[in-house]
Amino acid sequence: MTAITDDTLPTTPRAVRDEMILFAVMAVVLAAVPFTGIYPFFVMQALCFALLACAFNLLIGYGGLLSFGHAMFLGTGGYCTAHALKAWGLSPELGIVIGTAGAAGLAVITGLVAIRRQGIYFAMITLALSQLLYFIYLQTPFTHGEDGIQGIPQGYLFGILNLARSTTLYYVIMAGFLGGFLLIYRIINSPFGEVLKSIRENEQRAISLGYKTDQYKLLAYILSGTLAGFAGSLKVFVAQNASLTDVQWQMSGEIVLMTLVGGLGTVFGPVVGAFVIIAMQQYLAGLGQWVAVIQGVIFVACVLTFRRGIVGEIAHYFRRSF
Repeated sequence: MTAITDDTLPTTPRAVRDEMILFAVMAVVLAAVPFTGIYPFFVMQALCFALLACAFNLLIGYGGLLSFGHAMFLGTGGYCTAHALKAWGLSPELGIVIGTAGAAGLAVITGLVAIRRQGIYFAMITLALSQLLYFIYLQTPFTHGEDGIQGIPQGYLFGILNLARSTTLYYVIMAGFLGGFLLIYRIINSPFGEVLKSIRENEQRAISLGYKTDQYKLLAYILSGTLAGFAGSLKVFVAQNASLTDVQWQMSGEIVLMTLVGGLGTVFGPVVGAFVIIAMQQYLAGLGQWVAVIQGVIFVACVLTFRRGIVGEIAHYFRRSF
């Protein structure tokens, strides 16, 4: 599958400067949130999903691989972290490591299966694997089925930071998001990222140049799944539960929606898209099922009127790389 990048601007020193300025502005704005009176739970939840959408964008926006099963990494990271914290009594940092490692292991196993196919076949395989894992988690005792893992202790990070304090937890989540974001940014601007972009644009030409494209795509898939699991591990501390909701196919659809609304193949697009979708769910919750209808309308409008997404259209208008 080819990403919607018909007029992607090349990486230049000016583009890097613009992106670093935007990153600094984003970091300052996020750091100021606790002093603005904005509901911190909403922002923390949005940051977790923003990191998840960025991880997904690494795979589809720069590797050209559409996955309909990324929720399995979010849910696996969450379940592994939640179980490590509640059943084993481990510290938060070890819980995060275990959750992220669990998602990485799952990415290796599913990647070796899914990467053998391309296009819609790859997408359907990831969807099938995700649904298979959903039913496994539904029956596995340690997940507690439909009840999920509730009342997860937040504990002290590194034995010092009390995550039960909302302000401390917010800055830990913010630091995790910014660290994950910078890692993704470094990946897409590395030689590995440039090869990924060439595979996205013309895989046969990349093969003719001597690149083993399957290995590059597999590594991109593993990196994307690992970062998605990291987002799931962070989300456990915000919601204090791990449930089947994070593994359902609907969650994979929301991840796709966040990325498309914000801007596929852009650096900051998934972040904007995640905040838009989470804000709708948060502030339109009183409308019940109509929220899903509104999201569907936005998705259709995005596809029909601004295919590049919010950030993609802004970048196109100003001829900048965001």
